Amino acid sequence: MAIQRPKGTADLLPDDSLKWQYVEETAKIILGDYQFHEIRTPIFESYDLFSRGVGETSDIVSKEMYDFYDKGKRHMSLRPEGTAPVVRAYVENKLFGPEYAKPYKVYYMGPMFRYERPQGGRMRQFHQLGVEVFGSTNPAVDVESMSLAMDLFKELGLEHLTLVINSLGDSASRIAYREALIAYLEPHFNELSEDSQIRLHKNPLRVLDSKNKKDQEIVQQAPSILDYLSEDSQKHLEQVKEMLDALNIPYTVDSNMVRGLDYYNHTIFEIMSDAPGFGAITTICAGGRYDGLVEELGGPETPGFGFALGLERLMLTLEAEKIDIPNLHELDVYVVGIGEETNVEALKLVQAIRSAGFSAERDYFDRKAKAQFKTAAKLKAKVVLTLGEEELKNGQVNFKVMKNGKESTVSLKEAYQDFEKLFNLKTADMTAFNEFFNKED
Repeated sequence: MAIQRPKGTADLLPDDSLKWQYVEETAKIILGDYQFHEIRTPIFESYDLFSRGVGETSDIVSKEMYDFYDKGKRHMSLRPEGTAPVVRAYVENKLFGPEYAKPYKVYYMGPMFRYERPQGGRMRQFHQLGVEVFGSTNPAVDVESMSLAMDLFKELGLEHLTLVINSLGDSASRIAYREALIAYLEPHFNELSEDSQIRLHKNPLRVLDSKNKKDQEIVQQAPSILDYLSEDSQKHLEQVKEMLDALNIPYTVDSNMVRGLDYYNHTIFEIMSDAPGFGAITTICAGGRYDGLVEELGGPETPGFGFALGLERLMLTLEAEKIDIPNLHELDVYVVGIGEETNVEALKLVQAIRSAGFSAERDYFDRKAKAQFKTAAKLKAKVVLTLGEEELKNGQVNFKVMKNGKESTVSLKEAYQDFEKLFNLKTADMTAFNEFFNKED
């Protein structure tokens, strides 16, 4: 039996990979506009990093992590999310030092791993793009980060989006709300799912995040955390709302929304898509503030804010909105070589074209000219150079601009000396010609 890929993983074939590259390159441009710089962390980390950082009662740690003991009997885990590793790197490399810019802004892209039931947009190996900002409690950091995410989606052409926000308050707010929530949930203890019963006294906010339908019905009438916010937390939330209004970014407030990670406080948010192709509202980006996580992982008291989006789910969203993704790897030149005697010259020609900064391809099977032109058309080559026995003897090559069919003969010497000039001249001539006659029409 042939070996197959592991369940919950996917092969990204070249056509799909091109789409991913476009999304990733677009993201890098937007991130650059906001002055974020890339950070890369290991794919596996200490198990304790996630049990302390993400929270032992979270679904991620308690159910979904791929953890193992290595040959040195160290308890390790494949990373299930990106924030805790970035915070670990921030602390370990002392990026909080005075020589580094404040706030310190980084982004990451890469694979994450969670053991869960595979379904559309939810894989066991999935890919995240995330951003983290360290060093400022200013609500503008929260709003700029949300704006960054919205700008990226807008640049990709997405329209069916809703920004949802909430506040989890500071520690004082959480303590007061925790007591009120436990008091509300305890009379319903026997009706709660087994997971929620376990979480009730360990971390009752996790009950609000339950996927169990009965739990969801019960928490609908639960007290709102917004009624328990401290004065500082209420002020922070109001400033976030004021700034979103100032930027004309529409949003809604959902007081029952919590995140699946224990480190969040103050502002949290999700961006949801109701694209017609989905059939249901789907979260495509989420994040929030985590002002205690750096300290929890051994660093100095440092505020933080970040978000992550799943690239698989983003690709599904683009598909649901029927957005065409341009091809970043367009073919500039295809070289048709007719006859075995042109093999070496065709090789020299494609290499010279590539050295001039153009993409080039050629035939490797000594096929008939018709078959080679078919391939050139399929690859959408802008120009086809034809080299046959006669051209080879005369030191020439036939130059055809595929968009308009214009053909001319050029010397091989000219092609080798300055192909960029030749290419621009031959393709620009017809562009100017077409523009002239379009104006006349």
